[in-house]
Amino acid sequence: MALYRRRLPHIDEIGKAVFITWKLQGSLPSNRSFPEASLSSGQAFLAMDLLLEQTRSGPLYLSQPAIASMIVDAILYIAEVLGHYELHAFAVMPNHVHLLITPSVPLWKLTKSLKSTTAPRANEMLGLTGTTFWQEESYDHTVRDGREFGSISRYIEHNPVRAGLATAADDFRWSSATRGSRADLGVRPTLPVLS
Repeated sequence: MALYRRRLPHIDEIGKAVFITWKLQGSLPSNRSFPEASLSSGQAFLAMDLLLEQTRSGPLYLSQPAIASMIVDAILYIAEVLGHYELHAFAVMPNHVHLLITPSVPLWKLTKSLKSTTAPRANEMLGLTGTTFWQEESYDHTVRDGREFGSISRYIEHNPVRAGLATAADDFRWSSATRGSRADLGVRPTLPVLS
């Protein structure tokens, strides 16, 4: 287990489930007003995620079907082909991404892989080449036990419902909740469905 810190603390433990969230550069409103110092890290994350869910301005590039599908393809490719992690749950929201994974490589390596493969492709698709696409740092939380694992998985898959993007979790095309459902058809035709 390795512990390192940039702006946020990170615990890097291969083989231990981790919840990761990263967002688009500039996606949080500059006037956000939650008292960061008085909140626990979990409370600060929930406050930030609520702001991301409610934001209707700023970059919302991931709401474009082609961009969201490309991000999903990268998530699946890095799990299934490169084997950097075992994928448990994910949701690609309009301005952020949630993953629940068990890494088989250092956390910094897999987040770098995800961001460095998707950012240039998204910028090319959007005509924004040379623009910073992702916020530099990601939020991660090591899962403590099976109960927390289930809670985080449900949290991720129901994020689109809480944000008003779907009426049911399995109606949202860019989430693990749709794997094998009708909403999944045409999104990832070349990649196998995880069991």
